[in-house]
Amino acid sequence: MDSSSPPVIDPSVRTHTAFEDAQALFTGVLFVSLALILFAQVGLLTGGTAGAAFVLHYATGMGLGQLFFVINLPFYWFAWQRMGTEFTLKTFLSVSLLSLVTEFSPRLFAIERIHPAYAAVLGGLLLGSGCLFLARHRASLGGATIVSLYLQKARGWRAGKVQMAIDCAIVLLALGVVEPTRVAYSVLAAVVMNLFIAINHRPGRYAVL
Repeated sequence: MDSSSPPVIDPSVRTHTAFEDAQALFTGVLFVSLALILFAQVGLLTGGTAGAAFVLHYATGMGLGQLFFVINLPFYWFAWQRMGTEFTLKTFLSVSLLSLVTEFSPRLFAIERIHPAYAAVLGGLLLGSGCLFLARHRASLGGATIVSLYLQKARGWRAGKVQMAIDCAIVLLALGVVEPTRVAYSVLAAVVMNLFIAINHRPGRYAVL
């Protein structure tokens, strides 16, 4: 046998069952929803379409979950064209569930006191973990995540680094709505999140996309 030949992998090892997909999407969404609760509690932002939803939420007072759902609508066409039907449907389900949970979370969960730096680091790790759960089961939370995962698949660019650049740009654009100190903590959260993704979601390491 040629030692240079790649190992033969049973396709069933890579194929997730419907139950495995469901629990991963549900867990990932809960992780992300907790991060958004932390950020909303201390007035921080995040990147991507969630960041845009936060900016509009702080500026208008409209529901965060509703804004997040609406902003993601234009991205489903790109996802369907570039990433396939399965990815698009799972992403739509994940975004819809997160929007719903975010709308009702204030009635289910409250935090009395938390330092912004702690919220930034913990929230960044929760966001990174949640997005990684979704990515490994062919889903995302829409927006910039769709673009970053596509570029990793098509060009081999690290999804975490692409996402970090987009997220930091969006957070910095929020300087007109949020005070600079909160923006700085938000940048910290974006860096923590995307470093986590960049380290743990390397091209070829987990070939499901």
